Amino acid sequence: MEEVHHVVAPPHKSTFQKLKARLKETFFPDDPLRQFKGQPLKTKFVLGAQYFFPILQWGPNYTFQLFKSDLIAGLTIASLAIPQGISYAKLANLPPIVGLYSSFVPPLVYAVLGSSRDLAVGPVSIASLVLGSMLRQEVSPTTDPLLFLQLAFTSTFFAGLFQASLGILRLGFIIDFLSKAILIGFMAGAAIIVSLQQLKSLLGITHFTKQMGLVPVMTSVFHNVHEWSWQTILMGICFLMLLLLARHISIRKPKLFWVSAGAPLVSVIISTILVFAIKGQNHGISVIGKLQEGINPPSWNMLRFHGSHLGLVIKTGIITGILSLTEGIAVGRTFAALRNYKVDGNKEMMAIGFMNVVGSFTSCYVTTGAFSRSAVNNNAGAKSAVSNVVMSVTVMVTLLFLMPLFQYTPNVVLGAIIVTAVIGLIDIPAACLIWRIDKFDFIVMLTAFFGVIFISVQHGLALAVGLSTFKILLQITRPKTVMLGKIPGTDIYRNLHQYKEAVRVPGFLILSIEAPINFANITYLNERLVSALHIQ
Repeated sequence: MEEVHHVVAPPHKSTFQKLKARLKETFFPDDPLRQFKGQPLKTKFVLGAQYFFPILQWGPNYTFQLFKSDLIAGLTIASLAIPQGISYAKLANLPPIVGLYSSFVPPLVYAVLGSSRDLAVGPVSIASLVLGSMLRQEVSPTTDPLLFLQLAFTSTFFAGLFQASLGILRLGFIIDFLSKAILIGFMAGAAIIVSLQQLKSLLGITHFTKQMGLVPVMTSVFHNVHEWSWQTILMGICFLMLLLLARHISIRKPKLFWVSAGAPLVSVIISTILVFAIKGQNHGISVIGKLQEGINPPSWNMLRFHGSHLGLVIKTGIITGILSLTEGIAVGRTFAALRNYKVDGNKEMMAIGFMNVVGSFTSCYVTTGAFSRSAVNNNAGAKSAVSNVVMSVTVMVTLLFLMPLFQYTPNVVLGAIIVTAVIGLIDIPAACLIWRIDKFDFIVMLTAFFGVIFISVQHGLALAVGLSTFKILLQITRPKTVMLGKIPGTDIYRNLHQYKEAVRVPGFLILSIEAPINFANITYLNERLVSALHIQ
């Protein structure tokens, strides 16, 4: 006996109600206001404060036992943050001291606003490279260092403003346009460009090209063979091998993470002592020179919101903002999944955004959650964002009392540290996996990779995003359609071309359309339907 189920019309809704429901579904899928419903005013105020300042949520339950773990983790990542901060600032064509400034204030802001327990905040190689290369197209960091510094701080302000706006307006889906394939290709290309740029320091070249592409860099290297310094090359090879060996040990035995984490600082200390002892600066070994002591000076008076470079700083801010936000959220979500807790993407956008806005006022450039530091932080047993506070205090002590010790630090060691750090960005197994899964995505990845290497960082990224967007449009306007057949003895229907046992249902044509039907694909689907009927 057949059962008859009556379908009733849905309840009537006005146009405004439909629009409201659609907007809520799009921008507030997690319904963040549900916790406030039915609560007294005082409770609403407390919940609101905890929502915007996550430290109020976990802070009251914080214990000394947790602090002991965070203290060890904070000191460990500080040993990595100090040499990396100096190195990445040089990568961005900024004074080395700015890299340390950027490892002091932003971590304090993130500790209050961030929702990740493992994210370790500071400058990162990709954002540093993009910031430096984009600003250098119009302003030279050597001939006009003050203007370059002002534009870097202003770009950081716009990066933070853009990031915070995405979080406040809940527009985080924009960064989803940077697919896995794009990021793998982009980061691999950027890693190679970053490494090639370090040939200036590793070979001791004085006159080096300002361009970022593979061809001009290699041309500059071999045109200036007469500037190569054997003392610099020897020191570079020795410390590069030491750092790579430490990295290899930590990868093979994760419990020895501290070997890789401490290697950069140990390299800086040993090389500085060595250069000081042999007076290396008199033998062709380039050194950092005297660094300014003291904590971050204010820089809000250095922000430039007018003039001919305004368009450049806005563009630089948006691109570096997207890249650093993507890395920070990806790293935060990765470690949250490993330790079984949740990271709120919109809160992270606001935290990273406000962190960069405050940073632009305090002599910092673009910062985010760095993968290498966060991995060390996690392995060192960090329990909360207090590890960032410990790292920040350690950097503060360095800024106040230890800066003269870095005067004789050789640039070649900083170059070796950068090369070792960015090598991990080249993910060959992930590229092979993309090739097996989706050939078009592999082409997108190669576009990002070769675009970055042969054209420029931002144009390579733009090309890959454009190609990826074209793929999305193609999938919408030309959706995949397959004919289905029934598996005998079951109620299951499968693709006739993939399942040999599937058979057509007599008198019926069953099509599966792998996309919503809309005005953009209706003509194409009509043609496919007519073609399928003729085949039938």
